[in-house]
Amino acid sequence: MPDPTVPLSVLDLAPVGRGSTPAQALRNSIDLVQQVERLGYRRHWVAEHHNMPGIASSSPPVLLAHLASVTNTIRLGSGGLMLPNHSALAVAEQFGMLEALHPGRIDLGIGRAPGTDPVTATALRRGPGMLGADDFPEQMTELLGFFSGSFPAGHPYERITAVPARGYTPSIWMLGSSTYGAHAAAVLGLPYSFAYHFAPAMLDDALATYRSAFRPSPTLETPYTMLGVSVVCGESDEHARWLAAPGALAFLRLRQGRPDVYPSPEEAAEYQFTPFERQQVEDWTKSHVVGGVATVRSRLEALVERTGVDELMVTTMAYDYNERVASYTRLADAFALTTTL
Repeated sequence: MPDPTVPLSVLDLAPVGRGSTPAQALRNSIDLVQQVERLGYRRHWVAEHHNMPGIASSSPPVLLAHLASVTNTIRLGSGGLMLPNHSALAVAEQFGMLEALHPGRIDLGIGRAPGTDPVTATALRRGPGMLGADDFPEQMTELLGFFSGSFPAGHPYERITAVPARGYTPSIWMLGSSTYGAHAAAVLGLPYSFAYHFAPAMLDDALATYRSAFRPSPTLETPYTMLGVSVVCGESDEHARWLAAPGALAFLRLRQGRPDVYPSPEEAAEYQFTPFERQQVEDWTKSHVVGGVATVRSRLEALVERTGVDELMVTTMAYDYNERVASYTRLADAFALTTTL
């Protein structure tokens, strides 16, 4: 059996399937968080994406407020909130409010990617001059300052009181898919979540960087790592591959600059991949864990043993919402999570 001390968490993208609507996708997210809380998952995070018809989670703080209102114990957070798209003050106020309303249950996972294409990023940031991430360290310093109220004397923001952020600090995480985020998390003494599901090649370097450069902080004494993993746990290996196939087509369309709603398994089965497209898909999915219960359990056990991570955050994309729930249920059973009534 897998080590029961390694918690499992959920990353929800609120997928919009062919023939469905964003409203239904968001209702599914509200139901899903209740399901995974009952199943014993530790966290439920939502991601920030823009200009993607197949993903409805464009505003994590708004969605998190709804999820928090229908749950009691599961931790809720952003995975991630893309800081360059926002002012540090606005983020501090939003997540400080969530923490004040739901104390001890809010995570603020910070990323520095736009979560979209350059044109949409320009629209988000009101001009092309704001597209760089060079000021990310300054933004992080401001964000932490608004929560702590500890700007140095003479700082232009020293007289700003971020209400209710000051005194209501969520658990702050650094997200990343390279050594940049790993080093930032280490220097700041923050827990680190690595996006293994789309950047597997950087995994070992990122974890090594984080662990070697880690500096203890008032909130974290030793390094804490979590891996984002794409998992589809089916009734069998064949069933899981059928459920996972639409993800390959959705990825390909995104890479080709024509994102669409999430396709059905039938649509994916009918698509004729060129050899080049097939290679692209195989490169992207090689880190994905797809199979029946025994296959998924074995591969996740091996991943945890090899990397020594403290937690896994699973994202499961499936066209049929009921199949997503079934996949998370099988995984919870495989890891013997403690369920609640």
